Amino acid sequence: MNESQLRELVPAVIGVLVRRGADFAAAEDAVQDALVEAVRTTSDEALRDPKGWLITVSWRKFLDAARAESSRRDRELRVDSEPAPGPCETVDDTLQLYFLCAHPSLTPASAVALTLRAVGGLTTRQIAQAYLVPEATMAQRISRAKRTVSGVRLNQPGDVATVLRVLYLVFNEGYSGDVDLAAEAIRLTRQLAVMTKHEEVAGLLALMLLHHARRTARTAEDGRLVPLAEQDRGLWDTRLIAEGVDVLQAALARDRLGEFQAQAAIAALHADAQAAEETDWVQIVEWYDELVRLTGNPVARLNRAVAVGEADGARSGLAALAELDPELPRYNAVAAYLNERDGDLATAARLYAEAARQAPSLQERDHLTRQAARLNARLRG
Repeated sequence: MNESQLRELVPAVIGVLVRRGADFAAAEDAVQDALVEAVRTTSDEALRDPKGWLITVSWRKFLDAARAESSRRDRELRVDSEPAPGPCETVDDTLQLYFLCAHPSLTPASAVALTLRAVGGLTTRQIAQAYLVPEATMAQRISRAKRTVSGVRLNQPGDVATVLRVLYLVFNEGYSGDVDLAAEAIRLTRQLAVMTKHEEVAGLLALMLLHHARRTARTAEDGRLVPLAEQDRGLWDTRLIAEGVDVLQAALARDRLGEFQAQAAIAALHADAQAAEETDWVQIVEWYDELVRLTGNPVARLNRAVAVGEADGARSGLAALAELDPELPRYNAVAAYLNERDGDLATAARLYAEAARQAPSLQERDHLTRQAARLNARLRG
Protein backbone atom coordinates (compact mmCIF):
# COMPACT_ATOMS: atom_id res chain seq x y z
CA MET A 1 0.00 0.00 0.00
CA ASN A 2 1.42 3.39 -0.97
CA GLU A 3 1.50 6.57 1.12
CA SER A 4 -1.50 8.18 -0.59
CA GLN A 5 -3.63 5.11 0.18
CA LEU A 6 -2.51 5.19 3.80
CA ARG A 7 -3.39 8.87 4.03
CA GLU A 8 -6.97 8.04 3.09
CA LEU A 9 -7.17 6.11 6.36
CA VAL A 10 -5.92 9.03 8.47
CA PRO A 11 -9.31 10.50 9.56
CA ALA A 12 -10.56 7.09 10.72
CA VAL A 13 -7.35 6.32 12.59
CA ILE A 14 -7.37 9.71 14.31
CA GLY A 15 -10.94 8.96 15.40
CA VAL A 16 -9.82 5.66 16.96
CA LEU A 17 -7.02 7.35 18.90
CA VAL A 18 -9.35 10.09 20.15
CA ARG A 19 -11.82 7.47 21.38
CA ARG A 20 -8.94 5.78 23.22
CA GLY A 21 -8.24 9.00 25.10
CA ALA A 22 -5.84 11.03 22.95
CA ASP A 23 -6.66 14.66 22.29
CA PHE A 24 -7.15 15.51 18.62
CA ALA A 25 -3.87 17.41 18.10
CA ALA A 26 -1.81 14.64 19.75
CA ALA A 27 -3.64 11.99 17.72
CA GLU A 28 -2.99 13.89 14.50
CA ASP A 29 0.72 14.19 15.30
CA ALA A 30 0.96 10.49 16.18
CA VAL A 31 -0.63 9.45 12.89
CA GLN A 32 1.74 11.73 10.98
CA ASP A 33 4.67 10.03 12.73
CA ALA A 34 3.26 6.63 11.79
CA LEU A 35 2.98 7.70 8.15
CA VAL A 36 6.66 8.65 8.18
CA GLU A 37 7.49 5.16 9.52
CA ALA A 38 5.30 3.62 6.82
CA VAL A 39 7.36 5.35 4.14
CA ARG A 40 10.59 3.97 5.62
CA THR A 41 9.48 0.39 6.24
CA THR A 42 7.16 -2.08 4.57
CA SER A 43 5.99 -5.03 6.68
CA ASP A 44 3.76 -7.99 5.88
CA GLU A 45 1.35 -6.83 8.57
CA ALA A 46 1.04 -3.41 6.95
CA LEU A 47 0.25 -5.01 3.60
CA ARG A 48 -2.29 -7.47 5.09
CA ASP A 49 -4.10 -4.99 7.34
CA PRO A 50 -3.10 -1.39 6.56
CA LYS A 51 -5.67 0.19 8.88
CA GLY A 52 -4.83 -2.09 11.79
CA TRP A 53 -1.12 -1.50 11.29
CA LEU A 54 -1.60 2.26 11.16
CA ILE A 55 -3.73 2.24 14.33
CA THR A 56 -1.16 0.11 16.21
CA VAL A 57 1.84 2.20 15.18
CA SER A 58 -0.01 5.49 15.71
CA TRP A 59 -1.05 4.45 19.22
CA ARG A 60 2.54 3.47 20.01
CA LYS A 61 3.73 6.86 18.73
CA PHE A 62 1.11 8.60 20.87
CA LEU A 63 2.22 6.71 24.01
CA ASP A 64 5.88 7.49 23.29
CA ALA A 65 5.04 11.18 22.89
CA ALA A 66 2.96 11.15 26.08
CA ARG A 67 5.83 9.61 28.04
CA ALA A 68 8.26 12.17 26.59
CA GLU A 69 5.88 14.96 27.56
CA SER A 70 5.58 13.57 31.07
CA SER A 71 9.37 13.45 31.39
CA ARG A 72 9.66 17.03 30.16
CA ARG A 73 7.11 18.23 32.68
CA ASP A 74 8.92 16.37 35.46
CA ARG A 75 12.08 18.29 34.51
CA GLU A 76 10.16 21.55 34.67
CA LEU A 77 8.79 20.73 38.11
CA ARG A 78 12.37 20.37 39.30
CA VAL A 79 13.08 23.92 38.14
CA ASP A 80 11.92 26.76 40.38
CA SER A 81 9.28 29.00 38.84
CA GLU A 82 11.77 31.86 39.11
CA PRO A 83 15.07 30.75 37.51
CA ALA A 84 18.15 30.83 39.73
CA PRO A 85 20.56 33.67 38.92
CA GLY A 86 24.03 33.22 37.53
CA PRO A 87 25.57 30.75 35.08
CA CYS A 88 24.32 27.17 34.88
CA GLU A 89 26.86 24.59 36.02
CA THR A 90 25.72 21.54 34.05
CA VAL A 91 24.51 20.73 30.58
CA ASP A 92 21.91 17.95 30.20
CA ASP A 93 20.73 15.90 27.24
CA THR A 94 17.83 18.20 26.42
CA LEU A 95 20.02 20.91 24.94
CA GLN A 96 21.95 18.29 22.97
CA LEU A 97 18.64 17.10 21.49
CA TYR A 98 17.90 20.68 20.40
CA PHE A 99 21.17 20.72 18.47
CA LEU A 100 20.62 17.31 16.92
CA CYS A 101 17.11 18.23 15.73
CA ALA A 102 18.62 21.32 14.09
CA HIS A 103 20.35 18.95 11.64
CA PRO A 104 22.28 20.44 8.67
CA SER A 105 20.12 18.44 6.25
CA LEU A 106 17.11 20.56 7.25
CA THR A 107 16.36 24.15 6.39
CA PRO A 108 16.43 26.41 9.47
CA ALA A 109 12.63 26.83 9.35
CA SER A 110 12.07 23.06 9.20
CA ALA A 111 14.62 22.41 11.94
CA VAL A 112 12.92 24.90 14.24
CA ALA A 113 9.48 23.41 13.59
CA LEU A 114 10.70 19.84 14.15
CA THR A 115 12.52 20.72 17.37
CA LEU A 116 9.56 22.62 18.79
CA ARG A 117 7.37 19.60 18.15
CA ALA A 118 9.73 16.76 19.06
CA VAL A 119 11.66 18.30 21.98
CA GLY A 120 9.95 21.53 22.97
CA GLY A 121 6.62 19.84 23.52
CA LEU A 122 4.56 22.34 21.52
CA THR A 123 1.57 21.21 19.48
CA THR A 124 1.36 21.68 15.74
CA ARG A 125 -1.29 24.36 16.32
CA GLN A 126 0.97 26.35 18.67
CA ILE A 127 3.89 26.18 16.23
CA ALA A 128 1.67 27.27 13.35
CA GLN A 129 0.50 30.28 15.37
CA ALA A 130 4.11 31.22 16.15
CA TYR A 131 4.97 31.10 12.43
CA LEU A 132 1.75 32.82 11.31
CA VAL A 133 0.83 29.96 8.96
CA PRO A 134 -2.19 27.60 8.75
CA GLU A 135 -2.00 24.52 10.97
CA ALA A 136 -2.20 22.19 7.94
CA THR A 137 0.80 23.91 6.37
CA MET A 138 2.84 23.46 9.53
CA ALA A 139 1.80 19.81 9.84
CA GLN A 140 3.13 19.19 6.33
CA ARG A 141 6.35 21.03 7.12
CA ILE A 142 6.96 18.93 10.23
CA SER A 143 6.15 15.70 8.38
CA ARG A 144 8.62 16.60 5.61
CA ALA A 145 11.29 17.37 8.21
CA LYS A 146 10.74 14.00 9.88
CA ARG A 147 11.02 12.23 6.53
CA THR A 148 14.22 14.13 5.73
CA VAL A 149 16.01 13.08 8.91
CA SER A 150 14.55 9.57 9.04
CA GLY A 151 17.30 8.23 6.80
CA VAL A 152 20.28 10.13 8.16
CA ARG A 153 22.44 9.68 11.23
CA LEU A 154 21.81 12.37 13.82
CA ASN A 155 25.48 12.89 14.56
CA GLN A 156 25.91 16.33 13.02
CA PRO A 157 24.61 19.07 15.30
CA GLY A 158 22.93 22.14 13.86
CA ASP A 159 24.10 25.70 14.29
CA VAL A 160 23.62 27.97 17.27
CA ALA A 161 21.36 30.39 15.38
CA THR A 162 18.74 27.70 14.72
CA VAL A 163 18.80 26.50 18.34
CA LEU A 164 18.42 30.10 19.52
CA ARG A 165 15.35 30.51 17.33
CA VAL A 166 13.82 27.39 18.86
CA LEU A 167 14.53 28.52 22.42
CA TYR A 168 13.06 31.95 21.65
CA LEU A 169 9.82 30.45 20.37
CA VAL A 170 9.61 27.99 23.26
CA PHE A 171 10.01 30.87 25.71
CA ASN A 172 7.39 32.95 23.93
CA GLU A 173 4.89 30.11 24.15
CA GLY A 174 5.68 29.70 27.83
CA TYR A 175 5.49 33.45 28.44
CA SER A 176 2.28 34.18 26.58
CA GLY A 177 0.71 30.87 25.62
CA ASP A 178 -1.08 28.05 27.41
CA VAL A 179 1.92 25.84 28.17
CA ASP A 180 4.38 26.77 30.93
CA LEU A 181 7.74 26.50 29.19
CA ALA A 182 9.37 29.80 30.09
CA ALA A 183 11.50 28.58 33.01
CA GLU A 184 12.67 25.56 30.99
CA ALA A 185 13.67 27.80 28.08
CA ILE A 186 15.67 30.04 30.42
CA ARG A 187 17.36 27.01 31.98
CA LEU A 188 18.46 25.74 28.57
CA THR A 189 19.61 29.16 27.42
CA ARG A 190 21.75 29.46 30.56
CA GLN A 191 23.35 26.14 29.61
CA LEU A 192 23.99 27.38 26.09
CA ALA A 193 25.60 30.52 27.51
CA VAL A 194 28.03 28.28 29.39
CA MET A 195 28.90 26.43 26.18
CA THR A 196 29.49 29.48 23.98
CA LYS A 197 30.31 33.17 24.28
CA HIS A 198 28.06 33.97 21.31
CA GLU A 199 26.70 37.53 21.66
CA GLU A 200 23.22 36.52 20.58
CA VAL A 201 23.06 33.76 23.19
CA ALA A 202 23.70 36.43 25.79
CA GLY A 203 21.16 38.71 24.09
CA LEU A 204 18.48 36.02 24.18
CA LEU A 205 19.20 35.19 27.82
CA ALA A 206 18.95 38.89 28.74
CA LEU A 207 15.68 39.20 26.81
CA MET A 208 14.19 36.19 28.59
CA LEU A 209 15.24 37.41 32.03
CA LEU A 210 13.87 40.92 31.47
CA HIS A 211 10.52 39.61 30.25
CA HIS A 212 10.31 36.95 32.95
CA ALA A 213 10.93 39.61 35.59
CA ARG A 214 7.52 41.15 34.75
CA ARG A 215 5.59 37.90 34.69
CA THR A 216 3.86 38.24 38.07
CA ALA A 217 2.51 41.68 37.15
CA ARG A 218 1.09 40.62 33.78
CA THR A 219 -2.18 39.25 35.16
CA ALA A 220 -4.57 40.47 37.85
CA GLU A 221 -5.87 38.25 40.64
CA ASP A 222 -8.99 37.49 38.59
CA GLY A 223 -6.86 36.37 35.63
CA ARG A 224 -7.29 39.53 33.55
CA LEU A 225 -4.42 40.63 31.33
CA VAL A 226 -2.69 43.77 32.65
CA PRO A 227 -1.07 45.93 29.92
CA LEU A 228 2.53 47.02 30.49
CA ALA A 229 1.58 50.63 31.18
CA GLU A 230 -0.84 49.58 33.94
CA GLN A 231 1.35 46.98 35.66
CA ASP A 232 2.36 47.34 39.31
CA ARG A 233 6.09 47.78 38.85
CA GLY A 234 6.62 46.94 42.49
CA LEU A 235 5.85 43.35 41.52
CA TRP A 236 8.67 43.21 38.97
CA ASP A 237 11.61 41.01 39.98
CA THR A 238 14.50 43.47 40.35
CA ARG A 239 16.99 40.61 40.75
CA LEU A 240 16.15 39.24 37.31
CA ILE A 241 16.13 42.75 35.83
CA ALA A 242 19.59 43.49 37.21
CA GLU A 243 20.95 40.22 35.90
CA GLY A 244 19.35 40.76 32.50
CA VAL A 245 20.82 44.24 32.19
CA ASP A 246 24.29 43.00 33.20
CA VAL A 247 24.16 40.17 30.64
CA LEU A 248 22.96 42.58 27.94
CA GLN A 249 25.63 45.20 28.62
CA ALA A 250 28.36 42.56 28.39
CA ALA A 251 26.95 41.40 25.04
CA LEU A 252 26.59 44.91 23.60
CA ALA A 253 30.18 45.69 24.61
CA ARG A 254 31.36 43.15 22.03
CA ASP A 255 29.92 45.42 19.31
CA ARG A 256 28.30 42.65 17.27
CA LEU A 257 24.65 43.61 17.42
CA GLY A 258 21.97 41.03 16.66
CA GLU A 259 18.20 40.92 16.86
CA PHE A 260 17.99 39.39 20.34
CA GLN A 261 20.30 42.05 21.76
CA ALA A 262 18.14 44.75 20.15
CA GLN A 263 14.98 43.24 21.62
CA ALA A 264 16.63 42.95 25.01
CA ALA A 265 17.67 46.63 24.84
CA ILE A 266 14.01 47.58 24.29
CA ALA A 267 12.95 45.41 27.24
CA ALA A 268 15.69 46.99 29.39
CA LEU A 269 14.42 50.49 28.62
CA HIS A 270 10.94 49.48 29.75
CA ALA A 271 12.39 47.92 32.90
CA ASP A 272 14.42 51.06 33.63
CA ALA A 273 11.34 53.30 33.81
CA GLN A 274 10.05 53.75 37.36
CA ALA A 275 6.62 54.66 35.93
CA ALA A 276 5.05 54.22 32.51
CA GLU A 277 5.16 57.95 31.79
CA GLU A 278 8.94 57.94 32.37
CA THR A 279 9.57 55.45 29.54
CA ASP A 280 12.21 56.67 27.08
CA TRP A 281 10.14 56.12 23.94
CA VAL A 282 12.58 58.02 21.71
CA GLN A 283 15.32 55.52 22.49
CA ILE A 284 12.88 52.65 22.09
CA VAL A 285 12.02 53.86 18.57
CA GLU A 286 15.74 53.99 17.77
CA TRP A 287 16.17 50.40 18.93
CA TYR A 288 13.15 49.31 16.88
CA ASP A 289 14.80 50.97 13.88
CA GLU A 290 17.84 48.77 14.51
CA LEU A 291 15.65 45.70 14.92
CA VAL A 292 13.81 46.37 11.67
CA ARG A 293 17.13 46.95 9.91
CA LEU A 294 18.44 43.62 11.20
CA THR A 295 15.36 41.51 10.53
CA GLY A 296 12.77 43.31 8.41
CA ASN A 297 10.30 41.51 10.68
CA PRO A 298 6.72 42.80 10.17
CA VAL A 299 5.89 42.24 13.85
CA ALA A 300 8.85 44.45 14.78
CA ARG A 301 7.46 47.11 12.42
CA LEU A 302 4.07 46.79 14.11
CA ASN A 303 5.58 47.28 17.56
CA ARG A 304 7.61 50.18 16.19
CA ALA A 305 4.37 51.91 15.17
CA VAL A 306 3.22 51.79 18.80
CA ALA A 307 6.54 53.24 19.96
CA VAL A 308 6.35 56.01 17.34
CA GLY A 309 2.85 56.81 18.56
CA GLU A 310 4.17 57.18 22.11
CA ALA A 311 7.25 59.19 21.12
CA ASP A 312 5.82 61.47 18.42
CA GLY A 313 2.07 61.34 18.92
CA ALA A 314 -0.78 59.10 17.79
CA ARG A 315 -0.97 60.59 14.30
CA SER A 316 2.66 59.65 13.64
CA GLY A 317 2.01 56.18 14.96
CA LEU A 318 -0.99 55.77 12.67
CA ALA A 319 1.11 56.95 9.71
CA ALA A 320 3.73 54.29 10.51
CA LEU A 321 0.96 51.70 10.87
CA ALA A 322 -0.52 52.60 7.49
CA GLU A 323 2.64 51.29 5.82
CA LEU A 324 2.00 47.76 7.12
CA ASP A 325 -0.20 44.87 6.02
CA PRO A 326 -3.59 45.04 7.82
CA GLU A 327 -3.63 41.22 7.87
CA LEU A 328 -0.79 41.14 10.40
CA PRO A 329 -1.73 39.52 13.72
CA ARG A 330 -2.68 42.18 16.30
CA TYR A 331 -2.77 44.90 13.63
CA ASN A 332 -6.32 45.84 14.64
CA ALA A 333 -5.40 45.94 18.33
CA VAL A 334 -2.57 48.40 17.59
CA ALA A 335 -4.83 50.44 15.31
CA ALA A 336 -7.48 50.56 18.04
CA TYR A 337 -4.98 51.79 20.62
CA LEU A 338 -3.57 54.49 18.37
CA ASN A 339 -7.02 55.67 17.28
CA GLU A 340 -8.07 55.93 20.91
CA ARG A 341 -4.95 57.97 21.64
CA ASP A 342 -5.90 60.18 18.68
CA GLY A 343 -9.42 60.75 20.09
CA ASP A 344 -11.39 58.66 17.58
CA LEU A 345 -13.25 56.55 20.14
CA ALA A 346 -15.84 55.11 17.73
CA THR A 347 -13.19 53.75 15.36
CA ALA A 348 -11.14 52.50 18.30
CA ALA A 349 -14.12 50.65 19.82
CA ARG A 350 -14.90 48.97 16.50
CA LEU A 351 -11.27 47.93 16.02
CA TYR A 352 -10.98 46.60 19.59
CA ALA A 353 -14.04 44.41 18.97
CA GLU A 354 -12.57 43.21 15.67
CA ALA A 355 -9.23 42.49 17.30
CA ALA A 356 -10.99 40.51 20.05
CA ARG A 357 -12.52 38.21 17.45
CA GLN A 358 -9.03 37.54 16.04
CA ALA A 359 -7.25 37.14 19.39
CA PRO A 360 -5.07 34.01 19.68
CA SER A 361 -5.93 33.39 23.36
CA LEU A 362 -8.96 33.67 25.63
CA GLN A 363 -7.08 36.02 27.95
CA GLU A 364 -6.24 38.42 25.14
CA ARG A 365 -9.75 38.20 23.72
CA ASP A 366 -11.21 39.06 27.13
CA HIS A 367 -8.89 42.07 27.45
CA LEU A 368 -9.76 43.44 24.02
CA THR A 369 -13.48 42.89 24.57
CA ARG A 370 -13.24 44.87 27.80
CA GLN A 371 -11.48 47.68 25.95
CA ALA A 372 -14.26 47.81 23.33
CA ALA A 373 -16.94 47.78 26.05
CA ARG A 374 -15.19 50.57 27.96
CA LEU A 375 -15.13 52.84 24.90
CA ASN A 376 -18.69 52.01 23.89
CA ALA A 377 -19.83 52.96 27.41
CA ARG A 378 -18.05 56.31 27.07
CA LEU A 379 -19.67 56.91 23.68
CA ARG A 380 -23.13 56.16 25.07
CA GLY A 381 -22.57 58.30 28.18
